[in-house]
Amino acid sequence: MEMRLAQEPRADALLSRSPLAALVGMLLDQQVPMEWAFAGPYTIATRLGADDLDAHEIAAYDPEEFAAMLSAKPAVHRYPGSMAKRIQQLCQYLVEHYDGDPTKLWGDVDSGTELRKRLHELPGFGEQKAKIFLALLGKQMGVTPKGWREAAGDYGAPKAYRSVADITGPDSLHKVRAHKQELKAEAKAAAAAAKRK
Repeated sequence: MEMRLAQEPRADALLSRSPLAALVGMLLDQQVPMEWAFAGPYTIATRLGADDLDAHEIAAYDPEEFAAMLSAKPAVHRYPGSMAKRIQQLCQYLVEHYDGDPTKLWGDVDSGTELRKRLHELPGFGEQKAKIFLALLGKQMGVTPKGWREAAGDYGAPKAYRSVADITGPDSLHKVRAHKQELKAEAKAAAAAAKRK
């Protein structure tokens, strides 16, 4: 299935063929618009002069040079320096534990719970990010170990429109954004109500 997370054909093509690009995009997906985050892997690959991302290459890259590369305009993220460090930590972990091949994270996994645990162990992947990426694997990348929907929580439900896992084009992107705005409004209302007490 072709991903449409960056909403830019070349960036989406990379996400669709490269599990590492999808993982890096997920890592970048915080405090910036989703399209910016998921276009990041393509920008990094282009600046490396490559067609794909290589965990070994990124893990071994000089940290200052890698941070400078991500900081060059247009920057890959709002916080390019700290994200450069996180991406390198992620790639170093993949090299150390999975020979640099992200597909080994899920290739031999028996259950959704085990896969969520493995994703949660990745540097920069908290519980929520692990669940969202698990849902993305199941819904768009054909990785469906037993119990994956349950392990992904609310994000695993069909047509949940809660996260990037459900985005396949402009319509679903709009639905996910609407859901996030609802959550923000609810949180704001709850905070206001708590202040009045």
